[in-house]
Amino acid sequence: MAEDELLAFRESWKQELTSKSNHSDSPAPRDKLQPSRKDCKNSYFEDFSQSRSQPETGRHDAYTESPQRSSIKESSPRSPSLPGNDGGLSSSAGKTSKDQPQYVSIAEGLLHGRTSPLMDRIHEERMRRKRQSQREKNSMPTQPQSKVKKSEKLVDQFIQDLNEVNDIPFFDVELPYELALKIFRYLNRTELGRCAQVSKAWGCLAEDSVLWYKLCQKEGYHREASVSDSPSWKSTLRDCKLSDHTVCSNWKNRVGSISQLQFELGKILCDVSSCDNFVVAGYTSGDVRLWDTLHWDCGASYLRPRSLACTAAPRPQVTLVQVNRTLAAAAYLDDCVEVWSAETGGEPVFHYQSVGRVHALALSPDSPTLASATGVDVRLDQPDQRGYWRTLVQARLPKPVERVVLVPGQREQPLAVLSADDSAFTLSSRHADPRLLHCVYGHPVTCLDASNSQAALGLKSSGWAMHDGGNKVQVYRLETGQAEVRVGSSAGDFTCICLGEQASHLLTCGNKDRRVRVFDLRTGSSVASLYAHHMGVTSVLADDWKIVSGGGEGLVCVWEMRMGAKLWEMHNRHPVRHVRFTTSTLVTANIPDEKSPRGACITDDDLTAHRRHRGVICHYDFSEDSVSQEHVLPICRSNYAESSGYNYNIGLAVPYDILSGSHPSH
Repeated sequence: MAEDELLAFRESWKQELTSKSNHSDSPAPRDKLQPSRKDCKNSYFEDFSQSRSQPETGRHDAYTESPQRSSIKESSPRSPSLPGNDGGLSSSAGKTSKDQPQYVSIAEGLLHGRTSPLMDRIHEERMRRKRQSQREKNSMPTQPQSKVKKSEKLVDQFIQDLNEVNDIPFFDVELPYELALKIFRYLNRTELGRCAQVSKAWGCLAEDSVLWYKLCQKEGYHREASVSDSPSWKSTLRDCKLSDHTVCSNWKNRVGSISQLQFELGKILCDVSSCDNFVVAGYTSGDVRLWDTLHWDCGASYLRPRSLACTAAPRPQVTLVQVNRTLAAAAYLDDCVEVWSAETGGEPVFHYQSVGRVHALALSPDSPTLASATGVDVRLDQPDQRGYWRTLVQARLPKPVERVVLVPGQREQPLAVLSADDSAFTLSSRHADPRLLHCVYGHPVTCLDASNSQAALGLKSSGWAMHDGGNKVQVYRLETGQAEVRVGSSAGDFTCICLGEQASHLLTCGNKDRRVRVFDLRTGSSVASLYAHHMGVTSVLADDWKIVSGGGEGLVCVWEMRMGAKLWEMHNRHPVRHVRFTTSTLVTANIPDEKSPRGACITDDDLTAHRRHRGVICHYDFSEDSVSQEHVLPICRSNYAESSGYNYNIGLAVPYDILSGSHPSH
């Protein structure tokens, strides 16, 4: 019925255009040229009745004629006139085809059923495929066994399904599946979800595992995995996002578990370092302990000294420790440096004796490179492919070295940033001599940090420079050695700096004026200024949404960067000298300044009297189940019912006590 109405409408439109083209040159009045609405209506119904009276086969042949052939017949002046039309239509159309407007030719093409050449080719390709598949089916020999016929039918169906899947419709064209997949690779999660609602073909394409695997890699999840490791990378990405949301909520609400890493009761903590799941600590007794927070069953690993040092009594105390993903290093008071394997522990794999006390020690976070400074001498050591350690470069600076930082991401050519009084240098294995990065007379460097491409120096101003805004933080580009931006303006000295790894445009620093400041390196402006600690900031670390700071009074504070509000805080004795966190863990260390406090003797029998002098290492885990009562922080579930212990370091504003009889469950 719809096809009949369409044919009738086309015939009536043809007659109307024909009448307009035939009488366009004559000066006849307008009312005589155009038929009235009643005449058009009568002609429409007459044509409709004529089309209904035609036989079925004739109408089918006329309608299925090739669109290109029909258009050629209509546009050629030598072709005979169509049945049912005026004979002068073809001749007049041939004479005035060049003078006709474009919209008239488009309308005639629509009336005669013409389409774009691209759609015609697509239609012909589909018909060719159907005829070819039909010929293949007809040419196949008949098999006597029914199982073979069934299998052949399944194979044909499978091939047909593949052909349908490989043709992905994009508006008025169809693209191969691989080309469409490359287009969809530029979409994010939200855009893929919207495209999946367009059609079945787009939905199948938007669910492709390769696309979601690339998104997982881009979001930072499962970087070392392959495409075949997960049956559904979309579900894997969704689970990772939900897990991150839960961990973030636990961070904000202080929901998790806390544990203290303790060694021997009589030993005083000297230095702490952590990287990922490894935590290393050195004590005044000369012992070095390594913890693996992912495998608590193994306990603390005892890093033994070399066999000759074991016989020496008493052993010198540890001054500096460092750890990365594969190595742990320690420097002793007797100018000795030892390196262990973080996986096996046991005896050291590398040892050397320096000519003086080691003032600075650093391990690269992503390569087995050790940097140490003794007075004015600096050296870089690294193992070769066979595991034998060798000195890459050894240099001498004009002033004693105070701080050493190894630049991350430099695996083949290690690069170190050094600070000595009022100067800063870079030392690389490619150059034998250190290169000057910064030097301003009378402005000593108070803190130092480096990222993959930048180095930040905290500068102390004095004299006339104090009128220029006070102390500053200078940021340099390591590749060129040029100064990029100078931020900060405070009366106090900068004590710690953190160049963000996740948010590379942010710089977080702590100051003796009790404030934590965040700067945007792109504009040089201040993002946040937080009044944190009443005895000065000693350590700070930040990511894209939170800041963790430690103060000289022993307080650890967690801040939300966007709101500039304090989420929660924890207190222990002694200054906070180490703060390091990952996605779901936090490690803090309160290290005492007095290594041999007055009135504290290690040989005393009552070792609990010296608890306040030892220092403490705290490990927070926010990935635990928040429903379980055991995973709430101990200070939040205390009932003050313990008969023995101490309470000098309890700092609670509103304690969540467990009162007996306060709830029916008790």
